[in-house]
Amino acid sequence: MAALPSTEEGLAAFLAQHGRVLALTGAGLSTASGIPGYRDKDGVRRGRMPIQGPEFRRSDAVRRRYWARSMVGWATMSRAEPNAGHRAMAELEACGHLASVITQNVDGLHQRAGSKRLIELHGNLHHVLCLECHARYTRASLQPMLERDNPELASVLAQPLPDGDAAVEPDALEHFRVPQCAACGGVLKPDVVFFGDNVPAEVAAHAMAQMEAADALLVVGSSLMVFSGYRFCRMAAAAGKPIAAINAGKTRADDLLALKLELPAQEVLPRLVDLLSVPST
Repeated sequence: MAALPSTEEGLAAFLAQHGRVLALTGAGLSTASGIPGYRDKDGVRRGRMPIQGPEFRRSDAVRRRYWARSMVGWATMSRAEPNAGHRAMAELEACGHLASVITQNVDGLHQRAGSKRLIELHGNLHHVLCLECHARYTRASLQPMLERDNPELASVLAQPLPDGDAAVEPDALEHFRVPQCAACGGVLKPDVVFFGDNVPAEVAAHAMAQMEAADALLVVGSSLMVFSGYRFCRMAAAAGKPIAAINAGKTRADDLLALKLELPAQEVLPRLVDLLSVPST
């Protein structure tokens, strides 16, 4: 098969030529929805390291820091709406140009845009679970409790950071009251894969099965610097499956790509819908 040009027309031809395209999405797809990304265009992490899963489970101080920053940053996450890129991906899936979607994002925007065959590789920040009794809560239901128990932070404004975090370091974190499980008083944790933790085995197996069934891979808005995403590119390359990418910057898999558009996903994806004559849903 002749090489396709790294243009919107070339990417549309890529999707048209392959019957089972798996899409892998990252934070770059959601920046147009107001949710900051973790990395710059060179793939370098911005700011301090995020919370580590083992530290969250082990340390009261780390849990206080997480929940304090989450309380302040929740407004950005809760108000985010799917953008044109999310909606276009749902249209492409509905009309058969995407077989399924694996997302590294935890913002829930793919579901709200209408994606159906979706795997949330790193979980969903809108859900919270108890580490003791496994009771589940919505994140939104905890916000009034956090604000009631910590009124000194209720009106604080801070720069939004990725995944509902905020650039705030309260002076008296030792007095911050974290939410507790209403059923057993246990530790509550967002239902996401923190850095330092593993993707749940059943989720990983499902994602791997989708990659094995696919005949091509499309990366959208991800630098692939985290191995849980990059490994799908390695799998595709090892199996001789072509890889295309839409990412406004460097990716870890640049040497594996058949074509790449260094443009914002929310601009390219709706154009693909038009080029492929996908009727609006």
